[in-house]
This record gives sequence, C-alpha cells and structure tokens, in this order.
Amino acid sequence: MTDFALPETRYARNGDINIAYQAMGEGPVDIIAVPGLCSHIEFAHECPGFTAFLRRFAKFARIVSFDKRGQGLSDRISGYPTYEERMDDVRAIMDEIGSRRAVLFGFSEGCPMSILFAATYPERVSHLVLYGGFARAADMRPPDWTQEMIEARIAQRVKGWGNGDMMKLVAASQAQDKAAVALLAKFERLASSPGSLKTVLLLNGQIDVSAILPTLQIPTLVVHRRTDAIVPVALGSKMAAQIPGARYIEYPDGDHAFWTGDIDTMPGDVEEFITGHRDNGPAELERILATVMFTDIVDSTRRAAEMGDQRWRGLLDNHDHLARQIIDKHRGSLVKNTGDGVLATFDGPGRAIRCALAFSTAAQQIGLPLRAGLHTGEIELRGRDIGGIAVHAAARVMAQSGSNEVLVSRVVTDLVAGAGLKFSDRGSYELKGLPGRWELFAASQ
Repeated sequence: MTDFALPETRYARNGDINIAYQAMGEGPVDIIAVPGLCSHIEFAHECPGFTAFLRRFAKFARIVSFDKRGQGLSDRISGYPTYEERMDDVRAIMDEIGSRRAVLFGFSEGCPMSILFAATYPERVSHLVLYGGFARAADMRPPDWTQEMIEARIAQRVKGWGNGDMMKLVAASQAQDKAAVALLAKFERLASSPGSLKTVLLLNGQIDVSAILPTLQIPTLVVHRRTDAIVPVALGSKMAAQIPGARYIEYPDGDHAFWTGDIDTMPGDVEEFITGHRDNGPAELERILATVMFTDIVDSTRRAAEMGDQRWRGLLDNHDHLARQIIDKHRGSLVKNTGDGVLATFDGPGRAIRCALAFSTAAQQIGLPLRAGLHTGEIELRGRDIGGIAVHAAARVMAQSGSNEVLVSRVVTDLVAGAGLKFSDRGSYELKGLPGRWELFAASQ
C-alpha cells in the first residue's frame, strides 16, 4: 500500500452472507478489529484520525476491520444476527485471509462478542484487547428502569438517527463542530438504517457475558478513557477485575471513539502488550494528495466597521452557511473557518476550482467580494486540521488574488487540462517563504 492509497474492500463469505473487510499492514501479527454499534469501513476513513490510528497498528501488524452483517458494506439481513452467526463471520474473515490465530481488538459493543469468541475458540485467539467496553448492558442504565422506559429511550435515539445525535456522544470532543457533526451524521446514515438500529439496540440491552469473564484464559488487556461519554469508565475497570490476570490501563481523557484525541499512546500500549516492545519513534503524520482552497473576504475590517457588529455578524453567518453548503456540494471537506474566510480541501482540482467560482458568485450576491487561492500538493492530516507546504502555498496564492478572483498555481492548471475550465495568465511571483517563482492563473468557466 502506498502513502496515498487506502486499503481495498474485500468480502469474506459465510454461507449466503458476504462480510466486507479491509486489511492494512504486513506485520507478523494479525489483529481483527471487532466494531461497536455501527460501522462503515470505507466512510470511516473520512473521519480525521481513523486512518492514522489503523496505520499505527499497521506498523507492527496486519490490522483487519470489518462491517457486521446487516451494516455498512456487508450484506443486509432481516432481523439481527445471533452471537453465533457473528462469531462465524469473524472465523470466515480469518479463514479468508489465512489467519490461523489473531488478536481480537473489541470496541464498545464489540467487546462482549470478542469475549465470547475468545472463550469459545481459544485456539484461534492469541490476545484479547477490549477498548471502551462492558460485560453487562444492564449496568449502563439505572437499576430501576422498566422495559417501557428502555424502549422509550431507544425510540428517542432511533428518531434522531442520521442527525449525528448518537455519534456526537461517541466523539464528544467534536460535538460543537458543525462540520464534524455533519460528517458524523452521514456516517450514521451510511452505517445503518433506523429500523436496523432499533433491532440492534433492543437486543444489545440483553447483553451479559459477565459469567464468562472468570473462565477466560487468553492474555487480556482492557483499556478505557476516563471521560468516555458512552460507557462509564467504572464498567471497564469492573470488567478487567473479573478477568484472570487481565491488565488494565485507564487514560485520563478522550472520547469513546478510539480515532479521536491521542491516537498514538493506546496503539503503543497494545503493541507492547502483544509483542513485548513498542515503537518509540516519532508518530507518522498521515499524508495525502489534495487540492487546498483558501478564501478571504476583501476589506473585511473596513466593512465590519461600516456595518457595525450585529449586521456584520449576520452577514458572516450567511457567508459561513454558503461555504458549508457549496463545499459539500462539490465533495470538499471544510477544514475550518478563518474568521473572514475558509480553508477547505478537495480530492479533485476541477471540483475545487468550480467550488471556488461558485462560492465567489454566491458571496457577491449577498454583498461580499471574495478572493480565493488554490494549490494541489501533499498535505499532512493533523486531527481536524491540516499542514504542509501545499497549505502555505495556497495561502500565498490567495494573497495575490484580487477581488472576486480565483487564482490557481501552475500545477492546478496542468491537472485539469481538458476539463472545460478557462485560465488567464497573471504572471509569475515570488511567494513569501516558498522557493522559486510561481506562475499564477485566474480561473473562469
């Protein structure tokens, strides 16, 4: 796998059901990541941190992620699979990839199934890692709750499914980030239908593998974040205490989602638990090729002074709404608002240019002249933010742009040849902090 390629989705067949999985890394150890409530192995890579987390494991192992039957890219089914069927699906994946023995990495609701698998097939499990997990679902609700109260709570969650309400608890640190919530909402919709979710939640309420814990003979590591908003940390420590010889690690902060926050420490602890040592080298930043777009409102300070704070704030809100709407329409990713502009990335330079032109036109209609700069190059993903020379280059290109103008670098024009876009030569410039002279072009349709 190259630095820019994501793992391919493949299928393991269990009877008439196809289970979607991805494998990353070529290490001597196999790790099977057992998902929680819902998953979508392809769209999950859109969530900042997810790919980097898996790549940290891929430095010493072959890490395999999959979608449960009925969810994500796996075959849809009627009803909900039994634990026996889900265990058979894991075995089918292991057989498909030629893995005789593997580490099970259970996440959240995937922990009880991993425990049951390890107890049933100890010859196929070398180590058990349980993150953000629980053994008994009843421990997660008040003891005096009636079945009617439980069903009412489930109905409430199902009603809000697809809006990001559930995933906002999973990734609580992103709950106030509108762009992140929109991404999480899309994740919900792609991972599971509301009806399927209801079935899962009703059956999950009956989970109880606590009687199995004392029988486990597999080396087990239990890890939990103290500020987990979904599964109380006390349930993680309780589960660890009931497993003979289990090691327990509690992290001081972080979300229920394993891919947010510190995504190096836990994989390092898992590596040390499995192999006896850990890679203490610098964490590798995730790098991808992207087209970076910077925009800026021309003379924003003067306009704000003329309008007054209240009117200007309302205009900025309209600007931000337009930005999110148009960037999403062109399949871009809004990285952040810069106060009076935006920073966004795109996986295609043609879409980036058309987005910048559309955004400029829409902003003019509400009385805001924009300038925009675009450059294509390698960027570094840093959580929700990005870095790298390409980001600085796009900012410098924008600084040369005039009012209602979209400027692009030479590399952008080369990549969209034949796409029906027009460019006017704006000359060559020395861009602050960047080597050489840069040929810039004004884009139009």
